[in-house]
Amino acid sequence: MSLQQDIMTAMKAAMKDKDQVALAALRAVKSEILLAQTSGSGQDLTEADEIKILSKLVKQRKDSAAIFSEQNRSDLAEPELAQAKVISQFLPAQLSKSEIEKVVLDTITSVGAESMKDMGKVMGIVNKQLAGQADGKTISNIVKAKLS
Repeated sequence: MSLQQDIMTAMKAAMKDKDQVALAALRAVKSEILLAQTSGSGQDLTEADEIKILSKLVKQRKDSAAIFSEQNRSDLAEPELAQAKVISQFLPAQLSKSEIEKVVLDTITSVGAESMKDMGKVMGIVNKQLAGQADGKTISNIVKAKLS
């Protein structure tokens, strides 16, 4: 089943259950996918493109929730986190910190990285390898710790 079919099935279930938070999140995903498809490139979306879209939407919601929490607006932060959770269901399983560290260490060895100057090389390779399976901020923190 394609991502669009999965989204439509989940939207129907959310409508039947009258789950407004899930419905809003799924409509946002559907909208982003349609925008990407009609952007004029003339190419179909690949699975990597779909993962990128979903990751972006989850990140946006988590960032918004963090801002709302800083401003003591839990009434606005909670729906954002709930929507992020709904969208995350369609992403590949997230790797643990130890699994990410292993990939980072393997990449550092293969590239021959020795200092923070090599961080860009390592980040580029690791981000491609772990697309959708790990948060960029987590990867960045691990790479910084290993190279410093």
